[in-house]
Amino acid sequence: MKQSNDVFNDFQRKMSEFLQNSPAKDVEKNMKAMLAQGFSKLDLVTREEFDTQTQVLVRTRARLEELEKRVAQLEQRLAGGSAKQD
Repeated sequence: MKQSNDVFNDFQRKMSEFLQNSPAKDVEKNMKAMLAQGFSKLDLVTREEFDTQTQVLVRTRARLEELEKRVAQLEQRLAGGSAKQD
């Protein structure tokens, strides 16, 4: 069994060396560069940026709802004061 593992490890090491020195490594590098260039043109955001903006939106919505309630209360006060003056 020991020899079997040695043969497998030797094969794996040789394949790794072969791939590092082969055109496959260049193809991988070129594909990564092409993908990065393509993604940069797409106006994408990172997950972190998206999550941050989602949190900002949640806080903004809560603040807007609070302000809408205050405006409604002020409008009621104004309407009540106008009715008393008539």
